[in-house]
Parts: sequence; structure tokens; C-alpha cells
Amino acid sequence: MFSSCQTRVAAIKLLFAQGPSLGARLPVLVVLSAVLMVVDARFEILQPLRTQAGVITEPAYRLARLPLTLWEAAVLQFSSRSELIAENEKLKAEALLLQGRLQKLATLTEQNVRLRELLNSAALLDERVLVTELIGVDPNPFTHRILIDKGERDGVFIGQPVLDARGLMGQVVEVMPYTARVLLLTDSNHSIPVQVNRNGLRAIAAGSGNAERLELRHVADTADIKEGDLLVSSGMGLRFPAGYPVATVSEVVQDSGQPFAIVRALPTAALNRSRYMLLVFTDERTPEQRATEAAEAQEAADREAGAQTPAELPGASAAAERENP
Repeated sequence: MFSSCQTRVAAIKLLFAQGPSLGARLPVLVVLSAVLMVVDARFEILQPLRTQAGVITEPAYRLARLPLTLWEAAVLQFSSRSELIAENEKLKAEALLLQGRLQKLATLTEQNVRLRELLNSAALLDERVLVTELIGVDPNPFTHRILIDKGERDGVFIGQPVLDARGLMGQVVEVMPYTARVLLLTDSNHSIPVQVNRNGLRAIAAGSGNAERLELRHVADTADIKEGDLLVSSGMGLRFPAGYPVATVSEVVQDSGQPFAIVRALPTAALNRSRYMLLVFTDERTPEQRATEAAEAQEAADREAGAQTPAELPGASAAAERENP
């Protein structure tokens, strides 16, 4: 029993026995580390050991780096999404801008075509004309009136005819300093004397209140008029010059039991689409005045021709030389 107690005391002393101090072990560990580094650098003895240690520590390394990896992936995902959204918005804005420019280009192209048509029609007119632009439309659905950008300062007057590239549109009914109001042909309060271009049949084309239709009043049931006939201004009333296209006959209803036929026509002018128009400055002189002035001009030309001496006439000297060699 005594011996067993001694054995236990010896074991306890061995367990709690103090080894060399830390100061004594540090140089030994330093030297051992240096030796291992030299051996690992110059020889491949420790390569298998290092490989096995790497295999063992790899899962721990990955597990330690997992939070950082997840954080970097999340940041990349959100930043990429934000960049894609921003780029998508930028491309949408650019596409919208290009579409707007394309629409503007199409509008300018159509505007150029309309202006060319208007200029071509102006070249065919004998009267002086002024180009004007539509700037407003009367909101009253029962009144067909428009507002143009030329007024009294530009010489516009009440009753002045207005036409587009296709035909008569109406007449000026109100003049302001810089603008004027035009009453269209289709207004229910407007009428215009017309004649059939094919045979000269005269009639009155009245507005129906419908922007796509005119009605001919008091046309005899036996009158020579048919669909497709072109109606032009007759010049009666001295308001509209003669010969301007007004409408094309679209329907003729003849009833033997009625004294007058029902005749409807489509305006030749684009009343709901034209933006540019022509203001016509007609010759306000009467036919007698025009004839008198033309006769006076001819007499003046004859007197001037008679006042010239034979020598002054072209070729007179050459003829005299031939007669007197």
C-alpha cells in the first residue's frame, strides 16, 4: 500500500514537473524553423508532408473564406444588376430620342412635299398670292373656321379667297392685325357659285356642315350632271376668281317626282389636313376697266412705234443701201 502511494506521488510530480523555460525553448524553435525552411527550399523531403497538410487544411481554408466569398458574389450580383438597369434605361432614352428625331424627319419630309405642291400651284396662278400657315381651328363642331398667321398688316382683307394645293378652301371673314379667320366651304353658312367644268352648267355649292361634303342647290332634275364631274368656281358674285377647283361630284339622285335633283360633292381641297395655304390677291378692276387700260396701253405702244424714223427702225439702213448701191 505504501508503495502504491509512492507511485501515485511520483506520477503527480511528473505531471506537474516544469520543463525548460520559454526563453530557453525559443532559440531552439527558431533554429528548428530555420532548418526546416532551408531543407524545404533546397530539398523535396517535406513535399509529401506539405501536400498532405494542404489537403487537410483546404476545407478549413474554404470554410473560413466562405463569408467573404458570399459577400463578394452578392456585391457583384447587385452591382451588375444596377449597371444593367442603368444601361437599359440609357438605351431606352436613346431609342426614344432617335424615334423622336425620326418622326420629326418624317414630319419635315411631308411638310416639304406639301410646300412643293403649294408652290407648284402658286406658279400656275395669274394673281398675286401670299403663303400662310394654319395656327388654330375653331373648337365649335358646328362651325368650320380656321385661324391663319397673316392679318391686316400683311394686306389680308375680308372676302379674300383662300386655297391650298388642290383647290379652294374658303374665304376670309374676319381680319385682325396679325391673324385672320377663314370660313371654310363646308360651313353650313357658306355658299359659292360653281359650274360644271365639262359643260359649263352653273349651280350653287353650299356647305353641309360635314367636312367631307358639299351640296348643290336648285339643280334641275334633267340637268346634265353626273358623278365624277369637276366643279370649278364660276366667278359669279365677284368674290371668287373663275376657274378654281372646288369639288368633285360624288352622288346624283334624280327623282322624276321632284323638281330638283340631289347632288353631293367632295371638296377637292384637303380641308382637314392642309397646314399651308395661299391667300389670293385678285384683280379688283372691272372688265371694262381692264379693257380700257389694255386699249390705252396698245395705243401708247402704237404711237411709240410710229414716232420712230425709218433710220431708227431695225434693218432700215441695210435696206437703203440695197436700194442705192
